Amino acid sequence: MVPVPPTSDYTELLRSVELRVTRPRVAVLEAVHAHPHADTDTILTAVRNVLPDVSKQAVYDVLSALSDTGLVRRIQPSGHVARYESRVGDNHHHVVCRSCGIIGDVDCAVGEAPCLTPTEHHGFVLDEAEVIYWGLCADCAAASPTSGSHP
Repeated sequence: MVPVPPTSDYTELLRSVELRVTRPRVAVLEAVHAHPHADTDTILTAVRNVLPDVSKQAVYDVLSALSDTGLVRRIQPSGHVARYESRVGDNHHHVVCRSCGIIGDVDCAVGEAPCLTPTEHHGFVLDEAEVIYWGLCADCAAASPTSGSHP
């Protein structure tokens, strides 16, 4: 699990991207650090443990601001709700269980970011490659009689 920085570090992180330091922003940052790959409802629940009166819209707004400034990363595997993580800036990828939906981090397999170089880039200047590996986590594979096959 990723260590959770002290609150003063969250304050510095917010200031480093020129965001005002507010209790909801600090609480959301703390929740994202404590719950990697959490969806909005999980983050909202964690924030309400600290700030019981915070609105769902406030959490959405904070997540948007944090994503826009690069303090958190928003990911949304196909068919899943958006998830948020605090691991940013290293162009890592994800593995998603087709059965239970758990998400894990996967480091780039080869080279510098972007770690995958397409045969054609159509004039784009590439700075990131988004890769999602799909399969069954160990628990779901053990519980599945057809764990070696994919529908």
